[in-house]
Amino acid sequence: MAVEVKELLEAGVHFGHLTRKWDPNMAPYVYMERNGIHIINLYKTAAKIDEAGAALAKIAASGRKILFVATKKQAKDIVAEKSAAINMPFITERWPGGMLTNFITIRKAVKKMASIDRMKKDGTFMTLSKKERLQVDRLRAKLEKNLGSIVDMTRLPGALFVVDIKREHIAIKEAQKLNIPIFAMVDTNSDPRQVDYVIPANDDASKSIDKVLSYVTAAIADGLAERKSDKDTDQEDDDQKVAPTKKRASKKVVADEEE
Repeated sequence: MAVEVKELLEAGVHFGHLTRKWDPNMAPYVYMERNGIHIINLYKTAAKIDEAGAALAKIAASGRKILFVATKKQAKDIVAEKSAAINMPFITERWPGGMLTNFITIRKAVKKMASIDRMKKDGTFMTLSKKERLQVDRLRAKLEKNLGSIVDMTRLPGALFVVDIKREHIAIKEAQKLNIPIFAMVDTNSDPRQVDYVIPANDDASKSIDKVLSYVTAAIADGLAERKSDKDTDQEDDDQKVAPTKKRASKKVVADEEE
């Protein structure tokens, strides 16, 4: 999916923050200043989206998960919808401290959800008192809200994709500690040095977030399609190897019967 600069422009991806709020390390990505606001160089944004997309496609093709993180109001629904469409985990509520650095504990909480679901299926839930059932339901709802979107993430993700690195600084720090590659939309008020793959972009407007995420998730979908294609090819090769073996075996049976 080719990145069109015109589409980025129409989505307002080029609007940065007020010049007085900028981070000087974003200077290479700033095109100009207009009415006290920094304008992002969209040609550089397009190139960075291509670069990030290629790297994310490789990670997806390898079978690793990419964890999307965006808890700001204007990004939550977009990130949840687009990451769910490609079956990737996401965090759009409060970032659970230790989500990455204490992953075993987080997995235990996720397993607790599965345990409650089993109780409801096998009838154990109904043997509890009304008060206990209410408490269990509340716990299940809380776990679902905070961790429901990472149920299928059974191991640490292969990468993190973040919208607004200033807001998600805890997630960034945890990923850095574990050397997990960080991909992010970085606005002019943030330090791009914290990120492995920088996408200079307006991270405040929903249109801008939607446009960048569309390109990113399309690249990941391509990586997943490549993985599926490779699996299908390997399966065909295995089937072809088995077929001649069966043929030789049947010939031997016939020969034995003739003798």
